[in-house]
Amino acid sequence: MNAPSEPHVRIFDTTLRDGEQSPGCSMMPQQKLVMARALAELGVDVIETGFPASSQADREATALIARELRETTLCVLSRCLPADIEASMRAIEHAAKPRLHVFISTSPLHREHKLRMDKAAVLDATARMVALARSGCDDVEFSTEDGTRTEEDFLAEVIGVAIASGATTINVPDTLGYTTPGEMRALFERLIANVPGARDVVFSAHCHDDLGMAVANSLAAIEGGARQVECTINGIGERAGNCALEELVMALKVRNAWFGADTRIDTRRLVPASRLLSRLTGMAVQRNKAIVGRNAFAHESGIHQHGMLRHRGTYEIMHPEDVGWAASQIVLGRHSGRAALADRLRTLGHVLDEARLDAVFAAFKALAEKKREVFDADIEALALDADRQRPRGHRLARAHVSTGVGDGSLPTASVELLAPDGTSISEAAVGDGPVHALFAALARATGVALDVDSYSVSSLTTGDDAQGTANVVARSDGVEMTGTGTSTDIIEASALAWLDVANRVARRAPQRVAAVA
Repeated sequence: MNAPSEPHVRIFDTTLRDGEQSPGCSMMPQQKLVMARALAELGVDVIETGFPASSQADREATALIARELRETTLCVLSRCLPADIEASMRAIEHAAKPRLHVFISTSPLHREHKLRMDKAAVLDATARMVALARSGCDDVEFSTEDGTRTEEDFLAEVIGVAIASGATTINVPDTLGYTTPGEMRALFERLIANVPGARDVVFSAHCHDDLGMAVANSLAAIEGGARQVECTINGIGERAGNCALEELVMALKVRNAWFGADTRIDTRRLVPASRLLSRLTGMAVQRNKAIVGRNAFAHESGIHQHGMLRHRGTYEIMHPEDVGWAASQIVLGRHSGRAALADRLRTLGHVLDEARLDAVFAAFKALAEKKREVFDADIEALALDADRQRPRGHRLARAHVSTGVGDGSLPTASVELLAPDGTSISEAAVGDGPVHALFAALARATGVALDVDSYSVSSLTTGDDAQGTANVVARSDGVEMTGTGTSTDIIEASALAWLDVANRVARRAPQRVAAVA
């Protein structure tokens, strides 16, 4: 029924399981639910929600996701151990489309040093545990951990036992990212051709990126007959990570004539999914990352720009809009005029009236004198700042911060604001650090008390002259709000972000703010 010649390649997303195992990428159950929703919208076929036997958090996350997502197959992982499989059965019992995923190590190194089991014991455990999993679930996936470093005759024997015991999907992982594309394709071709029952199941690849070949090896597995690939958003995962979902999907789409296979992924949601994962985990995407990196569709060279303006196909093999970007980037600088800026703003989706365009152009020229290059992200920030400045509120006139480092004094900050009525307000404060002092001075000047939950500063573009974007998440009377500010000076950006929140609070409850002031 699931013949290898089927053109549809199933996308098995393990961002919430293998991806989350990447150091620093742990997610709480509610965060996993948010990401699972995005994966379902993206169109993945299978979502691996976690490893229930490993933690209560994984069990909670699986239960949350199973109650809400009814159209996507939900999978949980377990070792070839009865307790693991029983925990997985309980975790997935309310899923509309459940899958149990059981694995056992098969390579000589893993058998000797990790499992301390001989071949016969591995074969016996495979038969018993796959059968146990199948007794509780019709959809069972079996994985041979470190499969690509396993003796091929034994690998084929284990897979044959798993199929005979009821496995419906067979996954052959390149657990250490060791193999090469040529080896991977040949391995899948031989396994599918020679293992009894192989043509009645789906073969899957799970490739790690230790040598930078995870995507290439996954594509090679597809050429060899695999019809499922296990991958993660942004390629996150153990060590160097996994096959990057966005790269695999776009390789199949752009080179469809070569591979003769495609996925059901809505590629326009790739960039939003990438950005969501970055926000949830705090792991930024490198700028030159294929498909979802900020520079993936940016053109700086004059030769490239000339070609792009004549025909985008000269330097782009896919449309940025097809993966979720607004447009390509032709970098602007200090010699650019008002008409060029207006055209770029329209391309980015910002249609400004003359007054706002004048304001943005003035800010653009000032920024261009500070930066060698002005990117689309800078221009969008200028446009958004213009939008935020339209409602009445406190505006930053100047700020001064002293760290107190080295002389034993306390960090201090002084600010001057322009109030909504045009009057000037000056205040100063001390704090535990310069930003804390800055926020305290702003609170005094505005009369707005905020409980700051999180504060972060990141570079908006590249280079040592890049703008910094500050983000402040704060609560007022229990209501959470987010503010942003952008400047080449991170102190100014921080002040603008705090004021962004304060002005939102003031617009929500002007009478309370006036009373406090």
